[in-house]
Amino acid sequence: MADNLSEKGPNIIYGVLIFVVGIYICKWVKRIVTKSLLKYNVGKGITNFIVYGIYISMLSIIALTCLDIIGIQTKSVVAVLGAAGFSVGLAFKEILSNLGSGMIILFFKPFKIGDYIQGSGVEGSVSDIQIFSTVLKTPDNKTIIVPNFQLTSNNIVNFTHQEKRRVDFSYNISYDSDIDLVKRILQDIFLEDKRILQDPKPIIGINSIGNNAIQMVARPWVSTEDYWDVYFDVMEKVKKKFDDNCIKIPNLTGVVFYDNNSNFVDNKNSRLN
Repeated sequence: MADNLSEKGPNIIYGVLIFVVGIYICKWVKRIVTKSLLKYNVGKGITNFIVYGIYISMLSIIALTCLDIIGIQTKSVVAVLGAAGFSVGLAFKEILSNLGSGMIILFFKPFKIGDYIQGSGVEGSVSDIQIFSTVLKTPDNKTIIVPNFQLTSNNIVNFTHQEKRRVDFSYNISYDSDIDLVKRILQDIFLEDKRILQDPKPIIGINSIGNNAIQMVARPWVSTEDYWDVYFDVMEKVKKKFDDNCIKIPNLTGVVFYDNNSNFVDNKNSRLN
């Protein structure tokens, strides 16, 4: 061992030196690539994926080169790593599925950071897209971490992908209400609110005629960022205008109600909008 150590000592020192210098070179390349990609407005998720891919690949090449300099047969090392990688792949197939799904999300971009999406039974604003998972933030400030495979294997609803969205309103009015008056009230509200777009033109009409009520629908278009503000404001204005003009809300009968103790309550005269 002493003879072998004295014989291979210089190669070991040389290999360790190359490995240390190689680590610094990898970090330097990592910083350069990150700055270059961010300079050309490449997404954060794609940037992280490319940077760490290059970083790990360079470290692997440097490690194999150092082992070869020391005198260790790298072919056997590669064979062992390949067999180990195959076994790990079988054991962690779900992780690899998330990795593949992460690549799909990063390169095909069904959504981006800042979008409000719904998928895999949850919804929220995308705060980060990682290689294995996507981080959502709910309107009440909860953080949801969703594996990427669950998102790509289900339908994804992107609420903010388009610049414009349609707001759907429906109102039940009694049979003795003036339909033309209701339409004028809604039209005036839509004209007064500058956030409501006039192209495409809002749709106002009768959706259905039931036994106890007529259902009116109104469908204006707004910019995506104004959706909820317009929704709540219009609902409040319509309620006040209906009260001012004596637009009656019908009493719906045959509805079953329960109190806090799950006991049946007969409340046929309850008013529902």
